[in-house]
Amino acid sequence: QLQASGGGLVQAGGSLLLSCAGFGFGFGDSAIGWFRQVPGKAREAVACINVPNGSTHYVDSVKGRFTIFSDSAKNTVYLQMNILEPEDTAVYYCTQGTFGCYPVDSWGQGTQVTVSS
Repeated sequence: QLQASGGGLVQAGGSLLLSCAGFGFGFGDSAIGWFRQVPGKAREAVACINVPNGSTHYVDSVKGRFTIFSDSAKNTVYLQMNILEPEDTAVYYCTQGTFGCYPVDSWGQGTQVTVSS
């Protein structure tokens, strides 16, 4: 089970910290990722971290602005989002993969991020 939190309304240029807490699976052996979706568009992979080795992956549009990191003691992965842009407005979902970032084995509920211009 995945529980996402931390969304909200922020002005362009601002920051938000999303959290994804994992329960009931081998968090330390998993890859945890973040996708986002805008109504009418396909879900987009934003970032992913392979928890065992700490390797990270980002979509080009967020590189240099977003940072994904994990706290294994808390079974939680965070997405620090800085220099937010209106184009970052979406529902953000956290995901879990047993054998890496893909395929995704489970999805958490979404958390809304709204960036005003």
